[in-house]
Amino acid sequence: MNVLIISPGYPADMPEFTRGLAECGARVIGIGDQGTGALPELVRRSLDEYIQVPSLWNSADVIKQMHAQLRGQAIDRIECLWEPGIMLAAELRQHFGVSGLSIEQAHRFRDKEAMKVALDAAKIRTPKHVAVDSIAGCWEAAEKIGFPLILKPIAGAGSADTYRVDNVDDLRAVLPRLRHVSTVSVEEFVDGEEFTFDTITIGGKIAYYNVAWYRPRPLIARSNEWISPQVIALRNVDQPDLADGIRMGYEVIRALEFDTGFTHMEWYRKADGEVVFGEIGARPPGAHQVDQMKYACDFDVFRAWGQAVTQGRIDQEIERLYNVAIIFKRARGVGRISRIEGVDRLQQQFGQHVVWNTLLQPGTPRRDWQKTLVSDGFVMLRHPDLQQTLAMADAVGTDLQLYAE
Repeated sequence: MNVLIISPGYPADMPEFTRGLAECGARVIGIGDQGTGALPELVRRSLDEYIQVPSLWNSADVIKQMHAQLRGQAIDRIECLWEPGIMLAAELRQHFGVSGLSIEQAHRFRDKEAMKVALDAAKIRTPKHVAVDSIAGCWEAAEKIGFPLILKPIAGAGSADTYRVDNVDDLRAVLPRLRHVSTVSVEEFVDGEEFTFDTITIGGKIAYYNVAWYRPRPLIARSNEWISPQVIALRNVDQPDLADGIRMGYEVIRALEFDTGFTHMEWYRKADGEVVFGEIGARPPGAHQVDQMKYACDFDVFRAWGQAVTQGRIDQEIERLYNVAIIFKRARGVGRISRIEGVDRLQQQFGQHVVWNTLLQPGTPRRDWQKTLVSDGFVMLRHPDLQQTLAMADAVGTDLQLYAE
């Protein structure tokens, strides 16, 4: 099987997905705007062919380059696991007659308004919402829906350019920050805890799913520098308070007609138990949450995805063994990391449970916490017991500190 993967070297986990395809016997063709020498070694080992294009965002030129370099080779699958390339993948599928998400289907995953309209028609609870393309439209939507509100790009990813607006003064202050966004989704603010529902789906049927819990919800974490955000992949997904959210996840996959591949959905559980849809992408979550799934079940999730898209099955036995926490750290101060406090004591306390530590070392420039969730590194740890996992995660959040100067 010839599989084309868009941008095999970026973002950070794309090399592992490329490997997953190759190890399942696919002949993997990469296409991207990185030079061959800039591709990670794992990508170069996994690719059978690479098509370098000046830009991935000129689809007509991408198609021309593909015809020139493929020289009549058939393409069986076209895969993209990076949010900005989802529509490009759909356009290429249409041009080359390859099965998978169509342009219409992909649009419902990229456009938050079209997404919610489709789910409204399927009787799935979504926040009240209006898409607007002007300041006047924002004011009209605010009057229609009522405060508090959430404003976000209809084609955004994660919580970038997303704002909570509690009153008229907040709205007046936020609108100038969204001038670069062509169309904004104005939504009801849903007050509740936030979770994910991540799937590997085969032929419309969910073969594997993961539920993760955001502590706190991303909007709060992205608004307060002092917070060490946590994502907890849950071992016990059969607990009653998750049941309605998981059921909704299955309904969303059906309503949006997703066929085969990875999805990443976010949903809310309100204090009264009501569950509300957030959004969904036709790709995996970022910020190393796929690695988190790997450590939760001790399985090669990248290869499982590769087998799902190339062979229509997953042979690996998947057992939920651990709760896994990622704790993202943000240094105090500006400049270069000068010291890390608390890491030795915490390592002595529960180092056996730490599976990954990417904290920036002294001398490294501090990252801009507003531009990357990974911030100044993270600690990933796991434990079969949820309360023990949360206690360790909270200790990392409060007792481990990075300083910059």
